[in-house]
Amino acid sequence: MKKLLDVRKLHVKFSTLGGSLHAVRGIDFSLNEGETLGIVGESGCGKSATAKALMQLNPRHTSELSGEILYHGHNLLAFSEKKMQSVRGKEIGMIFQDPMTSLNPTIKVGRQIMEGYLRHFPGTPTKQARKIALDTLTKVGIPHPEERFEAYPHTLSGGMRQRAMIAVALACEPKILLADEPTTALDVTIQAQILDLLKEIQKNTRTSILLITHDMSVVAKMCDRVIVMYAGQIVECASVEEIFTSPQHPYTQRLLSAIPRLNQPKDHPLVPIEGTPPNLSNPLKGCGFCARCPFAMNICAAQQPPLFEVSPNHVSACFKHDPRIKT
Repeated sequence: MKKLLDVRKLHVKFSTLGGSLHAVRGIDFSLNEGETLGIVGESGCGKSATAKALMQLNPRHTSELSGEILYHGHNLLAFSEKKMQSVRGKEIGMIFQDPMTSLNPTIKVGRQIMEGYLRHFPGTPTKQARKIALDTLTKVGIPHPEERFEAYPHTLSGGMRQRAMIAVALACEPKILLADEPTTALDVTIQAQILDLLKEIQKNTRTSILLITHDMSVVAKMCDRVIVMYAGQIVECASVEEIFTSPQHPYTQRLLSAIPRLNQPKDHPLVPIEGTPPNLSNPLKGCGFCARCPFAMNICAAQQPPLFEVSPNHVSACFKHDPRIKT
């Protein structure tokens, strides 16, 4: 597979009233052409901060980024704001969590799609840009696109607004689509429709999707590979099948144990993850999950574990995989 995106030692820090908050701590991952890569973890683990770092959407005056984000061999972190504007939307599109706060309530839906397209292709005649916007609305499954083109976002249902946001993201046919919890505010039926839509778009365009979510059922339906994040770090990465059938990191195991499954008896207890995540304003001396882990050893509190290879293309950041500890 052709590698489109290569992230190396990415750090994201935010300046707050309480000091510096280290939200993403030196993560490495890649995204291949036509692949759907999921990033999962509980709230505050660094998922959205990672996605926004790829687009450099974190506020520049309160955030600090370091490392490398390589797209076609070019480090996006070295790009100026003006140069990044040529990447956002055209090369990398983004679907945000809440369309009501991301779409402009004072501008009609069709005009918002045209605006993004004309920014990257300014010489396009208005009539042609309008046709592209209408075609995009049709592509994302919005009925009566001529009517929806003239509608304001607040007049659409939640599912239609999400489809409109996907249309804005797809107008310039980006190579990479970042989907930050795109189905969070939708009911189950509409959620399934949106996920099917994303899969159909990917099948037709070979777009690579980076899917940010906390919903493991969405991961099972959509993803080829999965990254599990905790306390700003990657603790496990594997194919979606291996994550569900053979999770290796204690956090991944506990995460899956807290989810009800159809193949389990009705009286099967769900096992919550006790405790709370560490304060990311403080340095992490050892494993971030150590205080909540039932298998923690002395070394876990003293050193941060590297990513150990437990099988081909399956890594886990846990000292139980260290060959020196196995008996």
